[in-house]
Amino acid sequence: MEYILLLVGFILLIKGADFFVEGSSSLAGILKVPSVIIGLTIVAMGTSAPEASVSINAALAGSNDIAISNVVGSNIFNGLVVVGICAFLHSFMPHGEILKRDMPLNILVTVVLCLMFLDGSLSRIEGAVLLLGMIVYLGFMIYSARKNREEGEPGKILSLPRSLLYIAGGLAAVIFGGDLVVDKACIIATNFGVSQNFIGLTIIAIGTSLPELVTSIVATKKGDSGLALGNAIGSNLFNILFILGMSAVIALCMSSESPSSTPYCSLAVPFCSSYSPVPADA
Repeated sequence: MEYILLLVGFILLIKGADFFVEGSSSLAGILKVPSVIIGLTIVAMGTSAPEASVSINAALAGSNDIAISNVVGSNIFNGLVVVGICAFLHSFMPHGEILKRDMPLNILVTVVLCLMFLDGSLSRIEGAVLLLGMIVYLGFMIYSARKNREEGEPGKILSLPRSLLYIAGGLAAVIFGGDLVVDKACIIATNFGVSQNFIGLTIIAIGTSLPELVTSIVATKKGDSGLALGNAIGSNLFNILFILGMSAVIALCMSSESPSSTPYCSLAVPFCSSYSPVPADA
């Protein structure tokens, strides 16, 4: 039965992402804004819902390491696997605004987070600073969307209500499908005698990033590379600014590691350096 439900989960992931991307691309056309802006905001926040649920609930339960490592693992997975697979499937040239604004901002935010973690904890004040950064970023994205309205693509065939329905329904299917895949994969792995620690470090860490992965792959195959890359980078920013910020405000986040070996600080530098323009085919 677990294998059947696992298959159902993957079907929900794939078909949900298909509707989610179609609705998001249509919304970008209706609002006449570049799809990359939709990817950096609506799509990124939607696909980061599993990470938000896991980290915030972990912070409330006092499991700080889970709250922190979930964001770390997700960001590394997004930067290396999601972007890597999308580039492997179809090479593309990143949107100019991503290269000039969002990639440098992503690296800057990561470095700031490393500095905050030098004492081994993330205080409520530091969490509030991250949340404020999220508000400022969203405000700037709204301003950018209004400014670039005339540069957007013409309206797609879907109506606004239908686009919103595709986005909501597709996102629900992606999140539910991802949860189903993680739950059943854990049960199957346990039946094979795999340790809970290994399951947590692999299946759950990757599982919460499945929405980003599947959504970006579908967007890439549809030729919407701006939405795909915007989703990965926007999710990383959302993970740090909102999820860790909210987790710290709700409950002080402390790493069980020593300040000098905080997981995020040790992994953030190679993660940041992994971001580089993906050239299009000549």
